[in-house]
Amino acid sequence: MPRRHIRVTGAPEGPLRAALTALRTELGVPASFPPEVLAEAERTAKAPVLPSHDATGIPFFTLDPPTRRPPPPFQGVASRPPLDSTDLDQALHLSRQGTGYRVRYAIADVAAFVVPSGALDEEAHRRVTTLYFPDERIPLHPEPLSERAASLLPGQDRPAVLWSVDLDAEGRTLAVDVRRALVRSRAKLDYAGAQREIDQGRAEEPLALLKEVAELRERLEEERGGISLGVPEQEIVERDHGYELTYELAYRAPHPVDRWNAQISLLTGMAAADLMLAHGTGILRTLPAAPDGAVGRLRRTAHALHIDWPHHVSYAEVVRSLDPHRPHHAAFLLECTTLLRGAGYTVFRDGDLPALTTHSAVAAPYTHCTAPLRRLADRYASEICLAAVAGRPVPDWVRAALDTLPARMAEGTRRAGTVERECVDIVEAALLKDRVGEVFDSWVVDVTERQSTSGTVQLETPAVTGRIEGTDGLPLGERLRVRLTQADPRVRKVRFEPA
Repeated sequence: MPRRHIRVTGAPEGPLRAALTALRTELGVPASFPPEVLAEAERTAKAPVLPSHDATGIPFFTLDPPTRRPPPPFQGVASRPPLDSTDLDQALHLSRQGTGYRVRYAIADVAAFVVPSGALDEEAHRRVTTLYFPDERIPLHPEPLSERAASLLPGQDRPAVLWSVDLDAEGRTLAVDVRRALVRSRAKLDYAGAQREIDQGRAEEPLALLKEVAELRERLEEERGGISLGVPEQEIVERDHGYELTYELAYRAPHPVDRWNAQISLLTGMAAADLMLAHGTGILRTLPAAPDGAVGRLRRTAHALHIDWPHHVSYAEVVRSLDPHRPHHAAFLLECTTLLRGAGYTVFRDGDLPALTTHSAVAAPYTHCTAPLRRLADRYASEICLAAVAGRPVPDWVRAALDTLPARMAEGTRRAGTVERECVDIVEAALLKDRVGEVFDSWVVDVTERQSTSGTVQLETPAVTGRIEGTDGLPLGERLRVRLTQADPRVRKVRFEPA
């Protein structure tokens, strides 16, 4: 499911990136891996447990965000090479199967390298997830694994958990198989390049079918009441004018191929959840329906951003109507991620199914299983699914971890959420730092319970949110002229008062 994607440009010496560095220190984010963890990673990278099934004849490809350029040279510092994605969790191949389709999805087999209860495993349980900052990511696993030996890099034989999902002509699931296999990716594609190939009719069948299959899956998603958020990437561009630094906000709307690729991941996560439920043991990603208060706040945000949301129109219909190329629509899509904050991990075993098995945004049972290089729970989900298909018991090391895994994942998710919120605060403070004292048009989207003088406003331009403190009760859901009183990226604060 989506998260906010924020990135910054500019020199490391600039105030914005300095504030991000300070945030990592404050949150105790590890700067490196312990020596014993690195030593084990180097050792297992050379001798993974390889599967017996050989699927290297299938021409898989990977599909990831485009290569990013590093910040421009600063004060004579030499230019660096492009920042390439090398932690590749998934590779895919699509083909026709009778009147339907076969989707093959290879997922990096982290368990081929990580020994249960070893140094690598214990460090992964401490980190839980890869943390994403606008200028840097803090990986779950050391580079020898996450960016080399376990990554599905092109031209390299790699152990993988191979999913084969057969679909009918309407995109509905007919059969699922999961097994360990040796795979080899043939090409590393980025979204922009893949989109051009498909749009110009030059894509080979395995890539061309991605659009066909994903659009069928999108129709089924709409039919069952699910919704996918095409969350845009925010970019904060630093401009050095010689006498001052200024910041500009821009959005990168996702390509259609971004969401088509996401549909394959959703397909796999739903298939995995169904296997677990049938097997009687598993870990689901669950989300109850959003509370009325959260939806009400989102409606007020839509109003503030001049997005039409009639009361008879559902949330899903509004989201599908948005154009992420329009800045106000992009800003609203980012705010929509707040409805995902109640998601959690639900464990069950021995046929004792939980009361809640669905994820309300997916509108079906769903689990995380496609990003084991970046998320701890996915390794366990893969093992349960492998056992389910093979008709064998879940491994003891997996069962032993199930009781504590939801709490650990919740802790890691909270940490990632804190990173995201604090980074948003830094970015918005940087964007407004030279505008303290100015008056803005805004809408009051939230008022603190039992303290009506405090709340949250959504500016019309630029499309940012901030805290407001007043002396009188705030008019929830109404327009309000506000004055910016504080915007400091060093302390990550944006504050307003009624003008």
